[in-house]
Amino acid sequence: MRGALLIAGTTSDAGKSVVVAGLCRMLARRGIRVAPFKAQNMSNNSVVTLDGGEIGRAQALQAAACGLEPSVRFNPVLLKPGSDRRSQLVVRGKAIGAVGARDYFQHRQDLREVVAGELDSLRTEFEVVICEGAGSPAEINLRATDLANMGLARAARLPVLVVGDIDRGGVLAHLFGTVAVLEPEDQQLISGFIVNKFRGDVELLRPGLDRLTELTGRPTLGVIPYADELWIDAEDSLGTVADAPVGRPSPPIGADWLTVAAIRLPRISNSTDVEALACEPGVAVRWVSDPSRLADADLVVLPGSKATVSDLEWLRRTGIADALLARAAAGRPILGICGGYQMLGSRIVDRVESDAGTVAGLGLLELEIEFADPKVLRRSTGRDIGNRIPVHGYEIHHGRVGHSGDPAWLELDSSPTTEGSSRGAIWGTHLHGLLESDEFRRSWLREVAVHAGRPGFIVADDVSVAAIRSSQLDLLADLIEQHLDIAHIERLLTDGAPTDLPTIASGLGVAAR
Repeated sequence: MRGALLIAGTTSDAGKSVVVAGLCRMLARRGIRVAPFKAQNMSNNSVVTLDGGEIGRAQALQAAACGLEPSVRFNPVLLKPGSDRRSQLVVRGKAIGAVGARDYFQHRQDLREVVAGELDSLRTEFEVVICEGAGSPAEINLRATDLANMGLARAARLPVLVVGDIDRGGVLAHLFGTVAVLEPEDQQLISGFIVNKFRGDVELLRPGLDRLTELTGRPTLGVIPYADELWIDAEDSLGTVADAPVGRPSPPIGADWLTVAAIRLPRISNSTDVEALACEPGVAVRWVSDPSRLADADLVVLPGSKATVSDLEWLRRTGIADALLARAAAGRPILGICGGYQMLGSRIVDRVESDAGTVAGLGLLELEIEFADPKVLRRSTGRDIGNRIPVHGYEIHHGRVGHSGDPAWLELDSSPTTEGSSRGAIWGTHLHGLLESDEFRRSWLREVAVHAGRPGFIVADDVSVAAIRSSQLDLLADLIEQHLDIAHIERLLTDGAPTDLPTIASGLGVAAR
């Protein structure tokens, strides 16, 4: 088998990422050399690759589904929103500047060449490439600059499957409308539909699916059931909802739970850092955006941000900053990661992200940060200074430590040789993914429990975050294999889109050949 296809969605967060990950895992389990590809992503959840760049976290997970290390080849264009109007443009893993919608329009031809070159290279090297769209192909106002949806599909002659999330409601209209608003040439590549997150008896949905086929001339290739046990890396901030739990908390081993309040910043980045905590029995992690939610939490996590100075001002405006100061005065645990770590310091000098100049931090750590180019992108290994337990993680930040008067938390194998800060029950680090170091996480959670006054909290000795993620990928592959028409998908990969697909006359609901 050789070929490629594109998984598009009726909306952002419809299930494109998980369907791609599941297909990749299923094919890899069959011995097929498969790779993921997302031409353009917009997300502040990113990882550092072996080739020294950064890509969207979802593509790193999809690479893992294929048994591959993450590479900038899998996501050559990444937009990281820093405000409602401006995003950092990352091309082949490296930031090349900030752009608005009009600026981006000027880059489109160069970016098309980048995208086409990377996809051609992957298709030469791998038997199958599963591409993921961005947002929805029905965003016809953006069609002229589209790199990831029908622009990519038409340029590379990719068959397209459209995923709709039935849990949101209106999925049949979404699927029909997605096809109907497209140009006839784009419609010719829409080869079928997938319904995601269905609850109940699929036979009750069958008449609607049959009618959808009559109206569009395209089959629904499967209905993926809602799976309570499935929780997986969020693609972007849409998966990070205030007052929502992270993962599926399992009961504690001992007498006490450990509750974690993760602050849902407006420009949150790498929100997936807290997922490792949610893997632990008896650890209940919840996203919060209200200062009252911090009062009863045993641990507060201040995560990364793509707009550190702006999100720091938001902390002050909402009263969360005062709640953090009160926690610190009471000796209650706080963890800051990357931008969150920088906010805990005494001073930030930023003439790169916000051009705000010198801004006072929260003052909970004796730490001075100055933003500078180029962005720091590196994978790091080392050990914690207190217990010499191995750690690993990755760094993505402009902020450099100019001065730290607190004890370092970690010792690295690279330069600089120390990283992070610790002061009583306050910890901070630039390392994303640090909490995925299993032995380190267990040791640190014991320390947190002592500071939180939870003597009955017992840490499990066998939790592996990597194994849990792998099992989630296998669960996805199982769902794909059991509920999709794999034979039909294989034909699309081999033969491309059918040549006899009808065109829908927009607004009329009538298929015309």
